[in-house]
Amino acid sequence: AALLLALQVRLVMKAHSFIRENVPRVLSSVKHKSGTAHIPRISQYLYFLFAPTLIYRDNYPRNPTVRWGYVATKFAQVLGSLFYAYYIFVRLCIPQFRNSSQETFNLRGLVLCIFNSILPGVLILFLVFFAFLHCWLNAFAEMLRFADRMFYK
Repeated sequence: AALLLALQVRLVMKAHSFIRENVPRVLSSVKHKSGTAHIPRISQYLYFLFAPTLIYRDNYPRNPTVRWGYVATKFAQVLGSLFYAYYIFVRLCIPQFRNSSQETFNLRGLVLCIFNSILPGVLILFLVFFAFLHCWLNAFAEMLRFADRMFYK
């Protein structure tokens, strides 16, 4: 459910950027009664939907070739991050809650269980951010030959 919500928010943000960039151009051509209104092509919009950016432009800087070794490395890093997050979860989080489920409920046990899970939870959060925001987006940027890689600025 959270993944679907994130995808919908991303699509709404992209649609907003597309409309915000193109409606003023169309309205100004109608206002000046010029016969040519610059309407983006479908291919430009589809490229924008898959490019790792939220700002619509008609053209983006592009690399001449795709470095497939770089793409494979980034996808391997995504898989490695997911396996490491699974390992942390299985080794550090699940045993805490498994032990607490066998005991009678008490507040002290719950607080200890939560505090013992904070560090593994933060590690998993960092791994997920690294896997998605760095590796996944860079892999798709490379496959689309998207040259503007200033994700962190």
